[in-house]
Amino acid sequence: MIRVVAFDLMDTVVRDPFREALRAATGLPLEELFARRPPNVYPAFERDELDEATYWAMYADLGVAVDPAEFHRVRLEGTTFLDGMAELLDDLAGQIVRATASNYPRWIDDLAETLLVDRFDEIVASCHLGARKPDIEFYQRLLDRLDCAADEVLFVDDREVNVEAAGAVGIAAHRFEDAAGVRAFLADHGVDIG
Repeated sequence: MIRVVAFDLMDTVVRDPFREALRAATGLPLEELFARRPPNVYPAFERDELDEATYWAMYADLGVAVDPAEFHRVRLEGTTFLDGMAELLDDLAGQIVRATASNYPRWIDDLAETLLVDRFDEIVASCHLGARKPDIEFYQRLLDRLDCAADEVLFVDDREVNVEAAGAVGIAAHRFEDAAGVRAFLADHGVDIG
C-alpha cells in the first residue's frame, strides 16, 4: 500500500529562481559564474558539507562580490507554485503523507516555514540526508527517514536521471511534466485524490 508521495521541489512543485537570484546577487552572467566556480562546491553545499557563509566566501575568494540579502530576496519572491501543484498537494492532505525529496541546501527551511507550510508533512532534502539525487544513497536514506519500504513510496521529479535512480531502488517514479500527469500517475497507483 502506498503511504508516501515524495516530490522533488524545484521545477516540479515550484518554479526554481536560483539562476535569476544568483544573477541579481552578483550582477554577472551565469556562464561566467559557473565557469569560475569549482564544480563540487554547490553539490557539497546541498549535502550540508558547507555552511552558507563558506559557500558565499568561495565566491569572494574568486573575486566575485555577492549580495546574499539580494539573492534571498529574489529567491523567495521567485519561488512560486507551478500550475495545479498547490491544488494537488491540498487534495492529498489527510489522505497520504506528502514529502519533499529535493536536492537543496538549508534554504529549504525558509520555504518550509513559508510557502510549503501545510502543504507537506515531511520536509526532506539532500542537506538532511547528506546525499544528492541521483545517488542511490539519497533514495535509501530517504526511505529510512520516512520509515517506509520502497513499494510504499511514489516519487515525482522533473529529471529523468532521478526518476530512473528511484526506480533502481524499487520506488515507482514519474517524470513531471504537469499536474495532470501527476494526478494520473497517482491514480494509476491507487492514490485517491478525489
